Amino acid sequence: MAEPLVRMRNVHKSFGPVQALAGVDFAVHEKEIVGLLGDNGAGKSTLIKILSGVVPATSGEIFVRGEKVSIRNTNDAIRFGIETIHQDSALVPQLSIARNLFLGREPLKGPAFLNRMDKDAMNRIAGELLVEVGITKKLAPDTPVSLLSGGERQAVSIARALFFDSDLIILDEPTNNLGVEETHGVLRFVRNARDSGHSSIFIAHNIHHVFQVVDRIVVLRNGEVVADDIDPASSTIDEVERIITGALAV
Repeated sequence: MAEPLVRMRNVHKSFGPVQALAGVDFAVHEKEIVGLLGDNGAGKSTLIKILSGVVPATSGEIFVRGEKVSIRNTNDAIRFGIETIHQDSALVPQLSIARNLFLGREPLKGPAFLNRMDKDAMNRIAGELLVEVGITKKLAPDTPVSLLSGGERQAVSIARALFFDSDLIILDEPTNNLGVEETHGVLRFVRNARDSGHSSIFIAHNIHHVFQVVDRIVVLRNGEVVADDIDPASSTIDEVERIITGALAV
């Protein structure tokens, strides 16, 4: 089998006397959507925070395309092609769609020492990206994010990850507090991202949403992986729920 896009090996994480992760092995392959499931306190958020550079592992290794890497902060994760989309979208409400798309990575024009943002380029690219991720409503790129719906905000976050060509997009509860139509839109964006060559980790409490979009399911319980190769096409929601709670051994 080809080398995974990202592999985490024997990852441990302790917060004082509390062990959040106990020797976790986790991998995502090219063009794969992996559902990461588990009850509250199972270790999902901790694992993702380590991969996205928010917190360091106590011990363990991370490989990107077979090369061992050190992810010490979020900039390191972005440099290795890992982008995280949180349930609150991590956008700045007061700024425009275009500014949020390029936040911290704005294109410049003119002499570099003037540090002037190329707003025309930002607006043009933002308009193209909104169409690409499936937003059919006419939204001006200079629209403040505070005026967008929850689904539209998620679309902006996904557009940002796609534009900067992130290899792995981590979606942390992306459908939380969204309506039915907006949820379908987010799920469609995730599928489109895979079809255009991106991999994703999809974290959600709503297992119905997970089953609609992922290729493989991994289950954490008490900081350990208890199942890592569940095929949603040959499993059921009830079986996965029983694995999550420990009622069904695997």
